[in-house]
Amino acid sequence: MAPSIYNIFILTCSLIVLMSKCPEALEDRQAPRKFPEGFLFGAATSSYQVEGGWNANGKVESVWDYYIHKNPETIKDFSNGDVAADSYNQYKRDVEMIRELGLDFYRFSISWPRLLPTSFPDKINEAGVQYYNNLIDELLKYNIQPMVTLFHWDLPQKLQEMGGWVNPHIVDWFTDYVRVVFDNFGDRVKYWITINEPMSICHYAYGEALVAPAVHSPGIAEYICSKNLLLAHAKAFHLYDKVYRPTQNGNISITIHSFWDEPETVDDIQIANDSIQFVLGHYAHPIFTKTGGFPKVMIDRIAAKSHEQGFPRSRLPELSSEEIEMIRGSSDFFGLNHYTSRIVRKNQETIYHVPSYFDDTGAFDYQPDDWIAEASDMFKVTPWGFYKILMWIKAEYDNPPIIVTENGFSSRGGLQDDDRVDFFKSYLNAMLDAISDGANVVGYTAWSLMDNFEWINGYTERFGLYEVNYESSVRTRTPRKSAFLYKNIVRSRALNLEYEPDTSLMTIDEGH
Repeated sequence: MAPSIYNIFILTCSLIVLMSKCPEALEDRQAPRKFPEGFLFGAATSSYQVEGGWNANGKVESVWDYYIHKNPETIKDFSNGDVAADSYNQYKRDVEMIRELGLDFYRFSISWPRLLPTSFPDKINEAGVQYYNNLIDELLKYNIQPMVTLFHWDLPQKLQEMGGWVNPHIVDWFTDYVRVVFDNFGDRVKYWITINEPMSICHYAYGEALVAPAVHSPGIAEYICSKNLLLAHAKAFHLYDKVYRPTQNGNISITIHSFWDEPETVDDIQIANDSIQFVLGHYAHPIFTKTGGFPKVMIDRIAAKSHEQGFPRSRLPELSSEEIEMIRGSSDFFGLNHYTSRIVRKNQETIYHVPSYFDDTGAFDYQPDDWIAEASDMFKVTPWGFYKILMWIKAEYDNPPIIVTENGFSSRGGLQDDDRVDFFKSYLNAMLDAISDGANVVGYTAWSLMDNFEWINGYTERFGLYEVNYESSVRTRTPRKSAFLYKNIVRSRALNLEYEPDTSLMTIDEGH
């Protein structure tokens, strides 16, 4: 698919002299800058990363429980999420932190294996229902809206043994599960996200085998997964829309993550746009475009490569006209997770595993050494890329309402997190630039409320506004400097680049 004229402009702005829309100009805006009226602020976590209680009160194994217990060496520090931040027992402190920050909403996820011990609705774990009821009611008591993710990677292990996301029956399994969730919590929840980061599930878990359940089937299972996942999302959307929305009156979407891919030269504009289509467009194009279906560049390129490789048909499963129609429009807002950017050029010298997603894209990506680094090897600080991806979405998908459902900075720990303070200032400034230039961004979610289990990196990377003391039996949470910054932004509904939090307020209260 050729990039639109506007997206060509976005893709090339740092290569030409239109500096008012380029990275350098984002640093020149004056503070304080007001957020639009009604703009929503929140923070996020996910069930496996913070809850703990991995086998408490009827909860059964998830793919992450099983994978890590069997392969502890796959986690950088040999840790796991068995206890994590112990939010299963410390949820009241979590809500207290949200109150301290003054947030409008809290994004958290529900654990499928905590709710349905057989994976199916024949048996509902009442202790699991009670836990989420307690959390939701505690939030609402203080006028904090719950934003609930239905699936944030912790699939019941029993379903994985039946094929997981490559078994087409998972569309019905997921729909049965979400019906239970809507029945039990939908009277109080007004913001729903069906699935978090579909590419992370399909590509990293069923393609490259980097995360649980670690199925290594690059270029094949990951594409089967993507079709099933999109159908599961769409079926959940229509279930809510037809059965629950009339009485519960909420909103439902999916959260898609994306890098910004910056072309290395003007000759790489097309391949950079293609790369964005393979990452973001893979899941957004079927939902947010008028035509629906997978991006044409994916359909054409994967079909051609499949033929060259001797496959009798494309490795990208076809969507029927009925499936395209079911998926198209199945969202009330655009949920975006964004952390970093990459430089992209045509892949002319690097040979990837064939077949694979990487080979299919035709792109080679990298991050320059002089970009500001975070604790995570994958993430470098590129606020200009945040501006560009928001503007790309505006142009490509007819300016949908966008809720940034994750954005954050990884460190090695410590309360004086000046790098994270700088990160939030620069990224929120870039987001305000996008809003000023017409992007319909209506909400922002910091990742994360507190330190949590960061998947294969364990506890070596810290994203929290609140530091968690994992040596404490109650997992003491202490606000970092960035928490005071975020609190000031939320309270004032403005970004003041000159504001410096009062570090004297950062004390540890072991009573929490």
